[in-house]
Amino acid sequence: MTGQQRRYAFVGTGHRAQMYLASLLDGHADVGHPVAFCDTNEVRMSYHDRLVAAVRPDLRVGHYAPADFGRMLADERPDTVVITSPDATHAEYVARALEHGADVVVEKPMTTDLAGVRRIQDAVGRSDGELVVTFNYRYSPRNTLVRELIAEGAVGEVTSVNFEWCLDTLHGADYFRRWHRDKATSGGLLVHKSTHHFDLVNWWLDDRPEVVFARGGLFFYGAQNARRRGLENRPERARNVDAGDPFAFDLGADERLRLLYRDGEHLDGYIRDRDVFSEGITIEDNLNVVVGYRRGASMSYTLHAHSPWEGYRVAVNGTEGRIELDVVERGQVRPANASVLDPSADRISGAEAAGSRSQGSRLTLQRHWEPAREIAIGEGRGSHGGGDGMLLDDVFRGPGADPLRRSAGFGDGAASVLVGIAGNESLRTGEAVRLDGLLPPPTATGGR
Repeated sequence: MTGQQRRYAFVGTGHRAQMYLASLLDGHADVGHPVAFCDTNEVRMSYHDRLVAAVRPDLRVGHYAPADFGRMLADERPDTVVITSPDATHAEYVARALEHGADVVVEKPMTTDLAGVRRIQDAVGRSDGELVVTFNYRYSPRNTLVRELIAEGAVGEVTSVNFEWCLDTLHGADYFRRWHRDKATSGGLLVHKSTHHFDLVNWWLDDRPEVVFARGGLFFYGAQNARRRGLENRPERARNVDAGDPFAFDLGADERLRLLYRDGEHLDGYIRDRDVFSEGITIEDNLNVVVGYRRGASMSYTLHAHSPWEGYRVAVNGTEGRIELDVVERGQVRPANASVLDPSADRISGAEAAGSRSQGSRLTLQRHWEPAREIAIGEGRGSHGGGDGMLLDDVFRGPGADPLRRSAGFGDGAASVLVGIAGNESLRTGEAVRLDGLLPPPTATGGR
């Protein structure tokens, strides 16, 4: 079974790694197998050992600390390194793996700062390895349809895009509990979260961003906002918050989270369940960005992380009409489900949905002097709007002929993350930031 199989090493064995590992052990087991885990925490690596053993008890998967990453590359000889570690570590692992000659699959964002972009760009230029940046929202049927409509000229020349993303108080709050709350590690939501959305617009328009201006701040979460609203004497850990508090969160209530995080806290000091109203949050929870594109279109973008519902709204304006995409991923958050981690785990339907928004997606095309036409949206596979299934096929089997160019690489990773990096600089200075000279030229595949 292992004769022609590719060897996969995993860097970072937290929540995101499991999607790739599970796929490699199931639907894509014929193309490769895991050979190594690299993480700061032995408990997390052992958790993934059990997943492997349940399917492939014959496999031995090596364990390596981050300091031993070079030895892992030499000893295990991985063909591909899958990187799902905290964002600020991506550039180091991506560059070193490429320089070793391995292919790399990295979770978005590709990196968090300009130095990281340049480090990866240098490594890509000197390596025979391929780099894939996993933008799973490209594969969602609803987002694919927007790309197709624009490409076929359904609205003529695009003049502007309005994009609003709402993270509700179930999903959004979680960014303020874990390592993402530290901008030095995550780049803030403009880098960690919004690069998904910036990439979508870059891809929809088939264009490159040119100038960025941003405003935003921390207005809801954090200790100062809690005091301002009279929420005094909060505990440091969400597990110690009163059970009736909608922001209470107990890692021990979910066996997977307990095994991944709580049971290994003593090894690396990572605390996964900080109170969202505690000290130490350095990221924003409300963000507004204006992006100008090379061919003249512009985007106005909004993200807020404490909405009462979750989803997004997009309007694409063109010289011949308008596309509107409305997505409701959860219509209401109730106190009873506020401690559920997985945003897809508790949907509201039937009688419970009375008074809340209806979950689902609606895509509308309206050309000048014509009635509005609703476009049927097909079903996908997996999370992220049905995009994960096709993404995993591309990751493990390689992209086939695809006129929509959904598989993404260095050029796309850089174009999206630099909007977030420039946005952070604009937040700091209050000035617009030009991307001239920062972006690499686009390539035919969007990859290397």
